[in-house]
Amino acid sequence: MVDRHFSHPDLAELYDYFSFWRCSPQDDFYLDLVMGARRVLDVGCGTGKLQRVARERGHGGRLVGLDPARAMLEVARRGRGDVEWVLGDLARGPEDGSCLEGGFDLVVMSGHAFQVFTTDEELRAHLAAVRRVLTARGRFVFETRNPGARGWRAWDPELVRTVRGPGGRLARCVHRLVGVESDLVTFTSDYSVQGWQGTLGSRSTLRFLDAPALNGFLAEAGLRVSAQYGYWDRRPLTATSQEIITFARPA
Repeated sequence: MVDRHFSHPDLAELYDYFSFWRCSPQDDFYLDLVMGARRVLDVGCGTGKLQRVARERGHGGRLVGLDPARAMLEVARRGRGDVEWVLGDLARGPEDGSCLEGGFDLVVMSGHAFQVFTTDEELRAHLAAVRRVLTARGRFVFETRNPGARGWRAWDPELVRTVRGPGGRLARCVHRLVGVESDLVTFTSDYSVQGWQGTLGSRSTLRFLDAPALNGFLAEAGLRVSAQYGYWDRRPLTATSQEIITFARPA
């Protein structure tokens, strides 16, 4: 099931206000990779800002954005009609029953989308699908929060963000930690905008895998880790690095 802050139309409209272009160094990091590949699949593309900017910067190849949240893709389609926007997920395929053609030089998962796979079965199915759609020399690049940094502590008691939303109105998001169980972290997100009657909330669970466990799943799927970094400047991965940024290729 897609979390409410992606599936609700009002919250999908807010997404780019809170996650605007270059709000994180990851945007330029992934953009450089996309601009250097001819056929790119963005898994969990959301509102498609990465693919939209790539096209704006002159990418002339195939750009595909795949996401299971219809509301997010509606925002993406309004922003750019010359990108293939596909509703569905990689393991089960497009919701319209069509087949997502393979042959991608690059598959990316940004915005910590990788962490939504909370069970071994989900993770294995999606990694196997990544392997199927990559070319023999293709790359799979994604990031996941490193559990050694214990990033969930920022949500306890709460993490508050305020931005200028639609029409210049103040929009507010409050993340609160619910609990940590093994490698699963659950939190809530409550959104409000000037003029709304009350708030809209969402509850999410993310999986925080450490590097050895992560690399084991990749190897099982026939993917070989070619590089791992601890942050967007490509500094080495350590036990307490904020991120685990992974480059993998077909084995």
